[in-house]
Amino acid sequence: MTSSSALGLSRPRIWAGLAGGAGSMILLTVGLVAIRGTFSLADVVLLYLIPVVIAAVVGGLWAALPGAIAADLVVNFFFVPPYYTLIVGSAEHVIVLLTYVLVALAVSLAVDFAARQRAQATRRETEARLLARANKAPLGEGSLSELLNDIKDTFGMTGVALLESGAIGEEEVASVGTVSQSQPVLSAPVGDRFRLVAWGPEVFAEDAAALRRMAAVAARTLEAQRLAADAARADGLAQIDRARSALLAAVGHDLRTPLARIKVAVSSLRQSDTILPEAEQAELLATIEESSDTLSELVDNLLGLSRLQAGVLSVHLDSVPLDAVVSSALLHLGPRSKEIIVAVPDDLPMVCADAGLLERVLVNILANAQTASPPGGRPVEVTGEVSVEQVNLIIADSGPGVPAEDRERMFQPFQRLHDRSTTGLGLGLAIAQGFLEAMGGKIRPADTPGGGLTMIISLPRADREVTSDTEPFDNQR
Repeated sequence: MTSSSALGLSRPRIWAGLAGGAGSMILLTVGLVAIRGTFSLADVVLLYLIPVVIAAVVGGLWAALPGAIAADLVVNFFFVPPYYTLIVGSAEHVIVLLTYVLVALAVSLAVDFAARQRAQATRRETEARLLARANKAPLGEGSLSELLNDIKDTFGMTGVALLESGAIGEEEVASVGTVSQSQPVLSAPVGDRFRLVAWGPEVFAEDAAALRRMAAVAARTLEAQRLAADAARADGLAQIDRARSALLAAVGHDLRTPLARIKVAVSSLRQSDTILPEAEQAELLATIEESSDTLSELVDNLLGLSRLQAGVLSVHLDSVPLDAVVSSALLHLGPRSKEIIVAVPDDLPMVCADAGLLERVLVNILANAQTASPPGGRPVEVTGEVSVEQVNLIIADSGPGVPAEDRERMFQPFQRLHDRSTTGLGLGLAIAQGFLEAMGGKIRPADTPGGGLTMIISLPRADREVTSDTEPFDNQR
């Protein structure tokens, strides 16, 4: 939308119309003088409407009026006897010249009116398009800046800014382009709080009104953007509250249960008035050991989750033998490891991983697989395979499996799919996925042939990766 004159056309177009009319009039005069007497005066007058129409089409009324007057004088000077004077010899010639002026004026007004209508329609179409783009664009952090930039480009401004009144005066909320300390060409207040200011070429009435309407749109965009940000913060707080509620609910049950078992076992062992058989003492000691292991695993998982969520997980990548880490994880599982079949070749390529984190991942996944497998069913199987870029560790159980629609959800914290397990905090898979991503690995579930769930852990080969320095892992990246 270009700055326009009061009559609807820009100054360069008016000057172009004057030049076009003058040039065509000179050429026409030279040609007609050379054959003067061939055409009647009425024919000559009609031909001199051509320069006037050219001036009106290009430059509007301000260009056509001088052209009409100049053409009338030229016709009188060159083609009305006595020639080369402005004296009119007969009343008939006076009527012809006056009629020419009136016709030229009418043509100029008609063409100028059409030009104004076209310019106004273009303005309204451009403004409507800008408003539609502002309303349809998705609301985001940069929505206001994008709108101000559209206003700047559409109206030919060099700089646009939205100001907001505060306790210490007006403050700039957002700006685009070159914002100077000079007086802006437009200052459009929006209510008592906002003001849109613009720098650039002078604007006229219709453009100024359109800019004021856009100022109101900019103010509404800012308020909507702030409401969206508040809603996002509120949603984040709600998610945190839900996570805290889930954590408290889980901790209230899953931490108290092993503590209560330890308390009962210790109290029974400390009774001085009753001598327990050795079998019962061994059973109580086994209960204490098992409950302590459960508590240790729960605390480890909680600490691991807090490190992931805080983005302070330190990863020490190195060349690690996968079979050695599997053996270490089996030792951590204790007697439960006897029910696991391991077929991991010792000649697999080294993987690029953090040995401690990888062991924690395997302990969680193996424990989850054992819990899911029914007693007396097929044991958990652990196998390894190698590809060009990575090494895969495959852990397959014979449990009920997980439906495809739940597989993404089972990697979220505090998710306990009741078709697999009703114990624990539901953190094992979430931590396993987070630790693997921190090491550049992946985990994906698949169906076990014959029934069950298979977890495929993929880690980069050490001979294809460059060992990195120790650095904190930010799970927000």
